[in-house]
Amino acid sequence: MRIARFSAGDEVGFGLVDTDDGGNRFVSRLKGHPLLGQIQLTGERAKLEDVRLLSPVLPTKVVCIGKNYAEHVAEMADITGGSTAEPVVFLKPSSAVVGPNDPVFYPALSSRVDYEGELAVVIGRLCREVPAERVKDVVFGYTVGNDVTARDLQQTDKQWTRAKGFDSFCPLGPWIETGLSLEEAADLRITTTVDGEVRQDASTAQMIHGIPELVAYVSSFMTLLPGDVILTGTPAGVGPVEVGQHMTVAVERIGELTNRVVTRD
Repeated sequence: MRIARFSAGDEVGFGLVDTDDGGNRFVSRLKGHPLLGQIQLTGERAKLEDVRLLSPVLPTKVVCIGKNYAEHVAEMADITGGSTAEPVVFLKPSSAVVGPNDPVFYPALSSRVDYEGELAVVIGRLCREVPAERVKDVVFGYTVGNDVTARDLQQTDKQWTRAKGFDSFCPLGPWIETGLSLEEAADLRITTTVDGEVRQDASTAQMIHGIPELVAYVSSFMTLLPGDVILTGTPAGVGPVEVGQHMTVAVERIGELTNRVVTRD
C-alpha cells in the first residue's frame, strides 16, 4: 500500500494512493491515523492532482545515518573524516520536516547548501533494543528523504546539528510504501537530479550498514516511536544547489520527492 498524508480544503488526513486502469491516480481517505490503529476507508475519494500532498508523517525525531556509502565517505573525507566501524548517528529536529513540493529555504547563514538523497525508514510501533531479526516487525514502511545540509557550516562547526537542522532541511514524501520487505528495500535504485540533471545514481545495496543493523543499533540507545524516521545515508555525488533550482530524489518502487530552493521573504 501507498499511504499519503494530504490536505483538501481545510481538512488534513491520510489516504491510500491507487491508480486506475487509465493511469489516473486517486487518494482514498482513511479513518484516523494509520500508525495508531487499523486501516479503514471512509468511502471518500479524490483525484491525487486535486489534493496537496504533505510530509507523510510528523515524526517526533528524524534519526540520520552518516557515512553509510563507501564512495560518499571517500568524497567527504576532508569534511567528515573516514569510515567508522559503527554507524554514525545524528538527529534532525521535527521542525526541519517538510513535504513534497514545499520550499527549502536557503539560510542567510550559509554560502553552500547541498542535497543528499536517501531512503527513509518509517517506524510503525514503539520499540527499543530491537534485535536485527525482529526489525521487520517494527518497520511500517519506506519513504523518500533529502538530508539537506549547509555544507560550509558542517565543516566549520565540526558537528552537524546546525548544518542539518535548519527549518525545511528534511523533505519527506511523497507517501509511505508499506509493501516492501527488508530484502526488497535492500536493493533499490536511488537517484537525485537537480533541474533534471542526474547528480546521484546508486543502489541501497551499496549501504555499509543495512536496515536491520541500523534499526537495531539506533534502538539500542533510544526509544523509537510510531512515525519516527530513520534516514539511511546518502550515496556519492552530493553537491550544491542554488536558489531557484529544483531537487528531485527518486527511490525505485517508492516514488519521487521534488523541492525547490528559495530564499525567505
